[in-house]
Amino acid sequence: MCNACVINDIKDRMLSRRSLFKAAAAGTVTAAAATFGSAPVAMAQAASSVTDMTHELHEDFPTFFGEQQFFKDQKFNYAEHKFNLFELRVNEHTGTHVDAPLHFSENGTSVAEIPVGNLVVPLAVIDIREKAASNPDAEVTPDDIKAWISKNGDLPENVCVAMLSGWQQHLGTDKFRNADGEGKMHFPGFHVEAAKYLLEESKAAGIAVDTLSLDFGKSPDFATHYAWLPENRWGLEGIANLDKVPVKGATLVVGAPKHRGGTGGPARVFTLA
Repeated sequence: MCNACVINDIKDRMLSRRSLFKAAAAGTVTAAAATFGSAPVAMAQAASSVTDMTHELHEDFPTFFGEQQFFKDQKFNYAEHKFNLFELRVNEHTGTHVDAPLHFSENGTSVAEIPVGNLVVPLAVIDIREKAASNPDAEVTPDDIKAWISKNGDLPENVCVAMLSGWQQHLGTDKFRNADGEGKMHFPGFHVEAAKYLLEESKAAGIAVDTLSLDFGKSPDFATHYAWLPENRWGLEGIANLDKVPVKGATLVVGAPKHRGGTGGPARVFTLA
């Protein structure tokens, strides 16, 4: 059979199945609710807003090491083949991405093994923009977390605690990496004591940052990574639009990749509020 015939046959079958998919949609929602069981209440309610928390990934997206980590090669094009297809090559830790426990532990949970119930979680946003504006080496501290709790109540179970430093405004400029003449970077992150506080005083599932690393840029030892990830927690780096969601009450959905043995990977992340 010719290539064009195969493509047309696939199109016909896809079109004939659309009505079936639509008819099954309501039943799928009901089944999903039964599957998730104790998932956050927001799953069973209509969200009034959905916010994309993901940066668009492209070849020039800034990286921790400063080198290109995303590549795409077009294998088929519409003009010649009547469909488009790219082959991708990507470092797991590029763009808005997940750090799995395996990333900083010998035998930790891979990204494919993170339970989906730990990827649909309440979101708590800790705003440190004021101190980050005057100090690029600013960090989320236990005092910042305690101040959030004092104002907003206890952290929900299975929460993701996110740092809003305002660093997204520097994306597309050299200041996003903010490397100095000695090769050290300067951007905000979580202090290791904040990570330890969350481990001891909460049941948080993850932490998130709007920068390139859970640790602040000039960290000499990745102390926060080593304290947090081996405790079977995950991290999100390069999260977007934290200034567009409420500091509490939203549900974060992390579309983590599921490749076997993965230490992380680019993710499509959004919130329901």
